[in-house]
Amino acid sequence: MGGLRRPTASFVVSGPCGVAVRDRLKHLTPQDERVLRAVGAHQGTLASRDLKTRCADGLEHSGDTWAARKRDLTGVSSSRIAGAITKATHDQWALARRCQAAHIQKLEAGIKTLRHRLSLPLGEPGTNRAAGGYRSKNEWFRKSRRLAALEARHAAAVADWQAGRVRVVRGGKRLLNTRHHLTQAGLTEDEWRERWEAERWFIAADGESGKQFGNETIRVTPDGDVSIKLPVPLAHLANAKHGRYILTGRIAFAHRGAEWADRVTANRAVAYRIHLDTDRGRWYLTASWQRPLVQTIPLETARARGMIGVDTNADHFAAYLLDRHGNPIGEPHRFGYDLSGTAGHRDAQIRHALTRLINWAVRAGVAAIGIEDLDFRPEKTREKHGGRKRFRQLISGMPTGKLKARLVSMAAEQGLAIVAVDPAYRSDRAGHRTAQAEPGDQGREGTRPPTTDRPPGEPSPSGKRKREPSASKTVRDAPSTQQWVHDSLMHTG
Repeated sequence: MGGLRRPTASFVVSGPCGVAVRDRLKHLTPQDERVLRAVGAHQGTLASRDLKTRCADGLEHSGDTWAARKRDLTGVSSSRIAGAITKATHDQWALARRCQAAHIQKLEAGIKTLRHRLSLPLGEPGTNRAAGGYRSKNEWFRKSRRLAALEARHAAAVADWQAGRVRVVRGGKRLLNTRHHLTQAGLTEDEWRERWEAERWFIAADGESGKQFGNETIRVTPDGDVSIKLPVPLAHLANAKHGRYILTGRIAFAHRGAEWADRVTANRAVAYRIHLDTDRGRWYLTASWQRPLVQTIPLETARARGMIGVDTNADHFAAYLLDRHGNPIGEPHRFGYDLSGTAGHRDAQIRHALTRLINWAVRAGVAAIGIEDLDFRPEKTREKHGGRKRFRQLISGMPTGKLKARLVSMAAEQGLAIVAVDPAYRSDRAGHRTAQAEPGDQGREGTRPPTTDRPPGEPSPSGKRKREPSASKTVRDAPSTQQWVHDSLMHTG
């Protein structure tokens, strides 16, 4: 095992800790929409101002500066709105900080690869673990210039990190840059402006247990009536007591409606967010709340009660029912999806495939689903894969983060645990396929293919064919010196 990476141990993934449901705000009057737009624009301006102040504080931020920002906002809004804005600002700054760290790591990975390849002689062959030298002097020169560019970007990013500088765009950098490519985006300037302004609005409020219906700022009754506590400068728009505005339309959550109603009836905290979908011209309300952390079962218990092993591929999930030793039982199942097209289409495809997978797991009566703990972030760089553009697009298009989050959430609803498995688990020796398979299990008497360091069908690194197996009876009848090891996805090393 010298020089090989030791696979990490499998572990049971923690369940979801929160819930979010969304429904449309229907039958709004023109006055309702005017009030929502006014509230969103006013509070959006406050949020932008607060984010600017927070970014200027940098690493000098403290509890005192946070309290000072909240006091400044309270006078032009309310205490609860000010608290929601400052909390959202803090979360946004922290997210930008994490993205900055990830960007630095990506630059360092690219620089390391370029330096290695530039140090090799031209035409030096690579290996399965490291790329070789560049093919020509021209390519070597171009990559040396790219190395200089990446080093300059890395130095600037590190300087920003050390100084606590982050660059955040309320509304999103992608939408901001779309302003310069309206024709390609299929938007007019007015359409872009409407979308830009809507994305920068702020109509949200955190919940508070003990308050009426779990939220004092955006209140939703069990019957679906929605009212908003207006900020001080807009109090003249109120149509109810205590500076509140009651919307004409009602809300009805089709998904988890009973769970939501139980919370608001008991005055338990529920956070709300109202936003406008400018493409459809529709208003939506999103409700979210925390839930008790799902108690995960021990890994050994999951194995004993049955598991399904899942392999993630470019266009499908390949799944096998596993016995208590992690050996496949019966025929494999395939759950396909198509990752081409828009982000909405890709998300729907993944959701549909996961639904089919989970339904099969429920019918099989297992306790857990074992899936590869995939993380392709270090694998996407063009420095590592060179001209393999289609391969980079393939791994970039696989929504591993969203897939894992959605799978954990959907599986928890069916009482299934998720076991994360190191994707490095593979057959490590030739010989009998398994020592634990039950009598009659399909493939029990098969043998593993010989372990190689290259894909099947490719020539050996030396370019020579290996000698065919001897037909000698002495060799064929000799006792095997290979150990019997099971090829299990659930092996923990």
